Amino acid sequence: MKKNLFIAEKPSVAREFAKALKYKMSNRDGYMESDEALVTWCVGHLVTMSYPEAYDEKYRRWSLETIPFIPENFKYEVIDGVKKQFQIVSGLLNREDVDTIYVCTDSGREGEYIYRLVEQQAHVTGKKRKRVWIDSQTEEEILRGIREAKDLSAYDNLSDAAYLRAKEDYLMGINFSRVLTLKYSYTVKSYLKADKAVISVGRVMTCVLGMVVNREREIREFIKIPFYRVLADIDIRGKKCSCEWKTVEGSRYFASPLLYKENGFQKRETAEEFLQYLSEEPVSEPELKSIEKKKETKNPPLLYNLAELQNDCSKLFKISPDETLRIAQELYEKKLTTYPRTDARVLSSAVAKEIHRNISGLKQYGIVSELAEEILAGGSFKNIAKSRYVNDKQITDHYAIIPTGQGLHALSSLNPTAAKVYECIVRRFLCIFYPAAIYQKISLRVDIKGEAFFSGFKVLAESGYLKAAQYSFSAGRAGRTAGAEKKEENKADEKKESDAENGQTEEACDESFMEILKGLKKGEKLALQELTIKEGETTPPKRYNSGTMILTMENAGQFIEDEELRAQIKGSGIGTSATRAEILKKLVHIKYLNLNKKTQVITPTLLGEMIYEVVSSSIKPLLDPRLTASWEKGLNLVADGSISSQEYMTKLDDFVTRRTNIVKQMNNQATLNARFRYASQFYKKT
Repeated sequence: MKKNLFIAEKPSVAREFAKALKYKMSNRDGYMESDEALVTWCVGHLVTMSYPEAYDEKYRRWSLETIPFIPENFKYEVIDGVKKQFQIVSGLLNREDVDTIYVCTDSGREGEYIYRLVEQQAHVTGKKRKRVWIDSQTEEEILRGIREAKDLSAYDNLSDAAYLRAKEDYLMGINFSRVLTLKYSYTVKSYLKADKAVISVGRVMTCVLGMVVNREREIREFIKIPFYRVLADIDIRGKKCSCEWKTVEGSRYFASPLLYKENGFQKRETAEEFLQYLSEEPVSEPELKSIEKKKETKNPPLLYNLAELQNDCSKLFKISPDETLRIAQELYEKKLTTYPRTDARVLSSAVAKEIHRNISGLKQYGIVSELAEEILAGGSFKNIAKSRYVNDKQITDHYAIIPTGQGLHALSSLNPTAAKVYECIVRRFLCIFYPAAIYQKISLRVDIKGEAFFSGFKVLAESGYLKAAQYSFSAGRAGRTAGAEKKEENKADEKKESDAENGQTEEACDESFMEILKGLKKGEKLALQELTIKEGETTPPKRYNSGTMILTMENAGQFIEDEELRAQIKGSGIGTSATRAEILKKLVHIKYLNLNKKTQVITPTLLGEMIYEVVSSSIKPLLDPRLTASWEKGLNLVADGSISSQEYMTKLDDFVTRRTNIVKQMNNQATLNARFRYASQFYKKT
């Protein structure tokens, strides 16, 4: 009797497939078996690319004579430590009674690569192969994936892109790390008085290092510029309101070189002269020149993709991106949420048709049960397919991360942080079924001696989706510590300073005062209480934290001025949702970057800045997000069949060969020493 073989990426996933199939499975060594089927698993990667010495022993020794190293045919080998499982899987793949192989590794480029390497190394022939592509590990989704499995050949382009990504990392890593180490390691280790120095570079990690160093230098070289704003405290029906002067056409300072932007002066003396003018006889009563009433609509945010989730978790819980990914993977494996390694922030139209199931399941999740019931009773989910939250064109492999509505029994096994991450995903999901939040806003212009002072007020008129967005663990609820309150105050002060620098004046008020404001009439005379000068200063750019770094990697196009190129790489970014966290982790591990665990702020180390200088003086394009993003775009073009593997490989070979040979001819070590000395003054001596 012929059998189907199901091969998953991990033992835990294999067990979920076995459970969904409902066959009477017996446990074997490294697999499960029934009369109808076999279920086995990899343990992540079982096969890897061979080191250069596997091609020829001469490559074991690092030498300028043996690079660039570009093999015509790449070699692969089974990874030490998992050889036993490989032999088990290989034997099952080649069993005579196995008729059809169902590939159930993770649905993405890396999952595809894991299986293809195993099949290649096991020399599998003459079998039907089907690809199971799922978005969650619920029983229904697993059975749907098996039922709708396509022939594996439909994913050949994705497989080609996966192989090319590995070859790219391999060729750049080996050739560039070797040539830079051979040329510059003595210079680096001599300066640091270290025993050795291996210069590690990579297509993505070196680019990320470059972004962090560049930001640090922007901060380092930033010169604070003071500016002086003029404020008028106006009495509005017994309440003191602060209005800010801005220059407008007709003002005595309109387009004046003495200004800092439109809302302040470069020098205090000028601000004081202006204050004197406003205060001198004849005193002018403030007059309400205009009152503008409008509504502001704030729509629910798009759903989470991995980068957005990592950014929020960095802010809310001060955890690193790799920890967020670990938690998201755990939630997925416990059937609580959908596949985490996604760049999409929308749902597919197919999922939208069945979305009531996800919402219904959440009625059993206590902290949002009322919200779920309200959504189902109101029927807002029925029109979700026509909203901006559903768009098939914005989905490549997987839709956004959402709760499945299942697996809630596993909540008790989650640690507190994982439980909070789950709540974030659930609330972001439920928000899209509520209307927009609506703010009522009033903007005032008050004139004093013909000079314009502005203030703005807003009040929440309709909470809309915000009622679903209130975390049960938020700092605004009971039990908040004095320290937390102080942090909130500091954040509010920082925002006010930032708004002031940009000429934004708007403050929240209560409904009763909003009613008073609505009653004001144009031309009404108001009482002036006080004129003051408020000193501020420009602020440097902020350092990246682990969350903003992930978002920056995802949106690499922001660094590209050329509009056409920016549009071309849109959606590619630097790295992938599956690899970005690991890249940051590696840069910290090899001591090129520092990650403050409490704040998640990222800064370079002296070694990291020295490596930056080495790369900048030798293979500068590696530091440029445009290059890294364009390579990623190329892989996507291979995956969708727009360009061939051979075309991509030809360009890759040329880039690696040309750049390696250029570095071999360089002799710029003395210049580097001067750059090292300059950089070292900004780091504490150890």
